[in-house]
Amino acid sequence: MVVTRYSGANETMRNALSRVAPGQPLRDGIDRIVRSKAGALLVLSDDPEVLAICSGGFLVDSPFSPQRLSELAKMDGAIIITEDGGRIARANVHLVPDPTVPTSETGTRHRTAERVARSLDVPVISASEEMGVINVYAGGTKRQLQEIGPLLDRANQALQTLERYKVRLDDAIAKLTSLEIEDVVTVRDMVSVVQRGEMVHRIADEIETMIVELGVDARLLRLQLDEIYSDIDDELDLVIADYLPPARHVDDTLGEMARLRDDDVLDARMALTSMHLGDVDLDDDISPRGLRLLRRVSTLPADVAARIVNDFGDLARLQRATVDDLMDVDGVDAAIAGTVRDTLQRVAENTILDQYH
Repeated sequence: MVVTRYSGANETMRNALSRVAPGQPLRDGIDRIVRSKAGALLVLSDDPEVLAICSGGFLVDSPFSPQRLSELAKMDGAIIITEDGGRIARANVHLVPDPTVPTSETGTRHRTAERVARSLDVPVISASEEMGVINVYAGGTKRQLQEIGPLLDRANQALQTLERYKVRLDDAIAKLTSLEIEDVVTVRDMVSVVQRGEMVHRIADEIETMIVELGVDARLLRLQLDEIYSDIDDELDLVIADYLPPARHVDDTLGEMARLRDDDVLDARMALTSMHLGDVDLDDDISPRGLRLLRRVSTLPADVAARIVNDFGDLARLQRATVDDLMDVDGVDAAIAGTVRDTLQRVAENTILDQYH
């Protein structure tokens, strides 16, 4: 399992980190450079746009090897590596990026690295000669590579945090299910689940990035993340889909949630704005459509489930529906109608029983 809800800049950085992770030839070469107290500026693309800002240097066009990379880094200029990492294209190159591109760096090598990465949207690696610091620039962001030991400690702490948040999310979802069965859900109850789900995803997303950065040293972390995080996205998508207006799409809401700051996600009113429910208050009553509970009918196709909720409108009406009522929906025969009816009754009974345990 890979956490994939976020894309764009975050995914671009992960792709770059995967190329410099422990166990990769490029990381071996960079470590050799750092150990020799040398610096380096590596552009991980030889696209025409990159070559257009290159001045001087010489053509190498040789198969990549860590030893060759560390030898070439003894010269002052940048090194151009093909996008697939298989060849070293050029060395001792002077890069001339757009000087108007903003940069927060101070050193010449790091300023050039950030400007090239931002202006051409290609991954760039800089290794500091004096400090031995390795920075990755990709997707408009910067990440400093860490030592394996401290990074593993951080990842394990993050996993413990994720487990705690996951327990709270499970409790919130169970509470929401109970309230939905009783038809007494408020906007606040629903938003609380969405907020917790978004925070769980953000923690998992950061762990995923650490796992990519750790490379071969992250096998156990991968297994633990998969166990904790499995099926969370699907459940939360269905919660959101149950309450969105017909004109809204789940991905739109998720995208708006992803752009919120952490503090705003924790603010119920700010989180609510991403759902575009109109002029509603947190304490107003709200009814789910029933998609999430219908998903528990394993044999029910998604398009049929959508037709059912569209016909009945909300979960309360769906719970009162008879087998004959359900069979009026296009694509629902007696077998499907009976299974849907039995499943909804079983969920209601189990939810009531759980309240007394």
